[in-house]
Amino acid sequence: MTPVVMAITVLCLYLIFFHFYAKRILARKVFELDDSNETPAHTMRDDVDYVPANKFILFGHHYASIAGLAPMLGPAIAVIWGWVPALCWVVFGTLLVGAVHDFSALVLSIRHKGQSVGTIARDVISPRTRLLFLLVIFFLVALAMGVFVLVISGLFAAPDLANIPKTSHPEAIFPTYSLMLIAMVIGFLVYKKNMPLWPMIGLGFVLMLLTTWIGLDMPITGFTAGDWTWALLVYAFIASVLPVWLLLQPRDFLNSLLLYLAIFAMLAGFFLLDPDWAAPAINPNPVGAPPLLPFLFIVIACGAVSGFHGLVASGTTSKQLNRESDAPFIGYVGMIGESLLALLAVLATTAGAFSSRADWESFYGSWDKAVGLHQKLGIFIQGNANFIHQLGVPLDYAAAFISVVVVGFAMTSVDTGARLLRFNLEEIGQTIGVKALGNRYLATFLAVAAIGFFAFFKVDGKPAGLFLWTLFGTTNQILAGLTLLTVTIYLYRKKKPILYTLLPMLLVLGATIAGMVMGIFGAIAKEQWTVAAVGAAIFMLAGWVLVEAALVVKKVKQERSPDYPPSP
Repeated sequence: MTPVVMAITVLCLYLIFFHFYAKRILARKVFELDDSNETPAHTMRDDVDYVPANKFILFGHHYASIAGLAPMLGPAIAVIWGWVPALCWVVFGTLLVGAVHDFSALVLSIRHKGQSVGTIARDVISPRTRLLFLLVIFFLVALAMGVFVLVISGLFAAPDLANIPKTSHPEAIFPTYSLMLIAMVIGFLVYKKNMPLWPMIGLGFVLMLLTTWIGLDMPITGFTAGDWTWALLVYAFIASVLPVWLLLQPRDFLNSLLLYLAIFAMLAGFFLLDPDWAAPAINPNPVGAPPLLPFLFIVIACGAVSGFHGLVASGTTSKQLNRESDAPFIGYVGMIGESLLALLAVLATTAGAFSSRADWESFYGSWDKAVGLHQKLGIFIQGNANFIHQLGVPLDYAAAFISVVVVGFAMTSVDTGARLLRFNLEEIGQTIGVKALGNRYLATFLAVAAIGFFAFFKVDGKPAGLFLWTLFGTTNQILAGLTLLTVTIYLYRKKKPILYTLLPMLLVLGATIAGMVMGIFGAIAKEQWTVAAVGAAIFMLAGWVLVEAALVVKKVKQERSPDYPPSP
């Protein structure tokens, strides 16, 4: 099967599963969505957090919130096992697991007054579960943002103009920081000076494209990856305490427009190029790589299923859902959109960036050949730049454009993650009675410090990119499995069909726990004690939640027994 035929087949599968699986089975049979049920956006409307939104506008917000670096980076690593395993998990993992997770987390939240998944777990499972969820979320976000900072700093770093590595993109620095200034000016003019929104957005979009072109002649060099890591951490602190209207909202919207344009251009160029596979279909035993199973499920995290998406779906999206029937489009199709990014990552790294099998093997010949994560992301950029080049766009501009899109979303994730981590620490403080964590500056400082710990973390004197990525993947998938567990227990209590969430939950938790145990023992064998300790802590938290869930199931079974309540 050629890449083009495969891509067309996948796009058709996206449509079929949405119309038949999401809308008919999940929406009607399992959750029984009914537009006569008012959503929290109406029943709790405050025009601040709770406000009904047009489903297309809400889709843009939700998609921009969940789309980040991970769906591009994970597949760029996992294709070392061949394009078939990566493609299967990206597509079927999304349609049967990830999209089900996002959709069900959204529905569960609107059935619980727009509460977050951690708070819902407290009500559905037990009060102790809320703190356990908060701790898992802390590890997840800190790990993910640490990896993102590590990758961005690697993409930015270049010793000088004469020595710019092929997978580094210092030309993205000027447009990336220009976008922040553009977004802040737009936010100020719209919110404080009452300027019309759409003309401002149009002007901002044109300026973004212009600064990308200017960036080609203004690559900023001479700074190390460590220098950029410190700069990004300082930026994360400042951005996460600024009002959301000043930077976050206008930049997210501009970034979403960039992403839509990039996806359209990449797909159009791919179909025009009609490339052949450079990677093998299956490469089961790459030198130095962990086993294909279960690590495929862990390495491709957000591109197939992501616990982080449950935080978004139950954090902000559920508070804006206008009617229940909008949930399949927002939750299920939103995850399909992320799968599309992962699909493009698979295509770029197996058919776009390399001209031959030998060329591909020179990069993916072993687990350690492309040592840093930013090199793998650089291959994603290179491959998709080749696609866009088919549209007549100069290759260097195409690469700069893709790098700006990638870095823009990664930067969005960093400061959004720092803000979410601050909220998380504030909730932990409320739960355990530490009032000092309610100070947003202290909580933000601790959040950025946690991110910095993982960004600077090293193994054997080298940045622990791949170690951190697999640790992030396990934490992310653990949270996704626990979210599906919460949904399953909710459905079980309501006497609704549970197989559609139970089976994905068992797959995700089974694969992730197996991978985590293997990773912990592997770290112990190599005397990597910090990696082992973090993995063991997450493993114990997840195990505790599973015990709490088992106790709840036992209690519900007893309540349904004809002999209940027991005679005195």
